[in-house]
Amino acid sequence: MRIIFRKVWGNLHHFMAIPAILLFGLFFLYPLVQGVGISLTDSNGISAPNFVGLQNFVDFFNDDRARNDVLITVYFALGSAPLLNLLGLMYALLLDRKLAGRGIVRAIVYLPAVISPLIMGYIWYFILQPDRGYLAHVLNSVGLGFLDVNWLGESSSALVVLIVVNVWQYVGMTMIVYLAGLQSIPPDLYEAATIDGAGRWTSLRYVTLPLLYPSIKINVVTNIIGSLSVFEIIVALTDGGPGYATESLSIYILRMLYGSFTGYSTAVALILFVIILIPVVLFLRFTRKSEYEL
Repeated sequence: MRIIFRKVWGNLHHFMAIPAILLFGLFFLYPLVQGVGISLTDSNGISAPNFVGLQNFVDFFNDDRARNDVLITVYFALGSAPLLNLLGLMYALLLDRKLAGRGIVRAIVYLPAVISPLIMGYIWYFILQPDRGYLAHVLNSVGLGFLDVNWLGESSSALVVLIVVNVWQYVGMTMIVYLAGLQSIPPDLYEAATIDGAGRWTSLRYVTLPLLYPSIKINVVTNIIGSLSVFEIIVALTDGGPGYATESLSIYILRMLYGSFTGYSTAVALILFVIILIPVVLFLRFTRKSEYEL
């Protein structure tokens, strides 16, 4: 009887996965296949499309503006993702200790992450306005008015400001994931490490970080995806300017779509999908053998 029950339960277990598979196919595979089909046409969203093969992809790699947007997107990710993980881990290690008011500090650090990035971008836009922004007022009041420059109007500083604002907003989300990982580590392991003569840095290296690999993987993957697909914060702060100095691929896709280049914008979206997929797959592959299990 027990063998029969196990077989029935095993078959039922497979059937329970059908709704998830259907949803995955409906909301991911079907749009992906449809997008591939549209990317091979000259569709403008109005008239009947004509098949053009790989011409949209060829046009993309021949477009100086598009190649520049790829670089801007990659530069933003290279600046944003590592800082989010490093600062998030530092916050988590600090606020995992028994400190007075740590709950309030956690809430303050995490609070910006629950606000819309578009709204947050507009807030920082008014703060950073030269001569009339809040930052200009503070700098002038303390005699540092010479530091009041047009941070968003200079191509050399605009991207740095975008990275800083993005990290400031989402570091709390990264911190929460690391905190969850830290609180899942058994205290007995630290006690055993202390008995063996391990100091704070040794315990961090050989106990904390190895057991944080699941949290590290989650944060690295989500931060790579979020950084490479950045959109709202750039729209609110610079709108891709000055010129195209801060235009990301996501903004480029939207502008091509609004320009009635539906087939071309879909092709660029597929290219962005591949750009995001490559570092994620490589990271997961190289860290697969490094994960420790309790």
